Amino acid sequence: MAEMLQKYARLLVEYCLSTQPGDQMFIRSTTLAEPLVREVYRAALHAGAAVEVDLSFREQGRLLLAEGSDFALQQVSPLYKEAMASFDTYLNIMAPFNLREDQGADPEKRKVRQQAHAPYQKLYFERTATLDMRRSLCQYPTLANAQEAGMSLEEYEHFVFNACRLYDEDPVQSWMQVREAQQGIVDLLNSREEIHYKGDGIDIKFRAGHTRKWINSDGRTNMPSGEVYTSPVEDSVNGVIRFSYPALYMGHEVENATLYVKDGYIEKWEATRGKAFLDQIFQIPGTRRFGEAAIGTNYQIDRMTKNILFDEKIGGTVHMAIGQSYLQAGGKNESAVHWDMITDMTQGGEIYADGEKIYENGRFLTP
Repeated sequence: MAEMLQKYARLLVEYCLSTQPGDQMFIRSTTLAEPLVREVYRAALHAGAAVEVDLSFREQGRLLLAEGSDFALQQVSPLYKEAMASFDTYLNIMAPFNLREDQGADPEKRKVRQQAHAPYQKLYFERTATLDMRRSLCQYPTLANAQEAGMSLEEYEHFVFNACRLYDEDPVQSWMQVREAQQGIVDLLNSREEIHYKGDGIDIKFRAGHTRKWINSDGRTNMPSGEVYTSPVEDSVNGVIRFSYPALYMGHEVENATLYVKDGYIEKWEATRGKAFLDQIFQIPGTRRFGEAAIGTNYQIDRMTKNILFDEKIGGTVHMAIGQSYLQAGGKNESAVHWDMITDMTQGGEIYADGEKIYENGRFLTP
């Protein structure tokens, strides 16, 4: 494990964040991830960076939402403010104690908390879009995630490390090869205007050419990665899409979510389970338009683990996200929500670009 964490830290510091001498790095995680945080801290110091660390403890968020005053809920960490405003790199290591510890929180209190952080979330999106701040999101395996995935902790550790290519002799070189392979896909998509997803319960079109950009997600902003994505022209989305994978957000699970879209606006929605939560989410400003359309390309992620960092990258899937767009892709929709919903394409799924079939049964036909 010690050797694996050292390889993980090197990958995060050298490849994902491209850490340079003089960088200010901000690491955010929980106390469970201390072994990985320690190795990242060491690697970042060797790279010449200065590092600040913010580690939360068990049920810290739940306690704040359950027992905090309005004054407490409205406060934003001065370190977080400064990091979002001026730090060079930001590493968020997910390491939850309990994935549902604040599921029963008062929605009004949660809203107060979200509003307090909104200006800094906007700043985060703006700075990462222009690469003024380099960021990466990654996973430290915890028992909560393993249980959610239906695995033992040891099995889940192997799953995470394999998805990140940490068993390869040189993970950095491996991800460089992923970057090169995916660039051909991105170049193809960026040369086309209209994209059409078709499949079981899927018949949806959108524009992403000229004013929008397909992005090669090659591990530099998420680890693991393995997807290509864009923000569709907001009013160009038309059709219907059913998401075959459970849609997970804020501890809630929605099955067979089906969205009906006209001129970019989600007019109607259905679900076999969890529709009431969809009803609630679609009251939030910006959620009835799409902020992302993407295609998963990481075939080393071969199952759903109910963790969107991995699930959205599953090779042979596509996903669309309601809410916040990506500025770096040219998106203009704004929302406090960015909710990725995933569907399988391996059983007859097709993608057309300007009328030409470029993808079938979970695989690109070209390049």
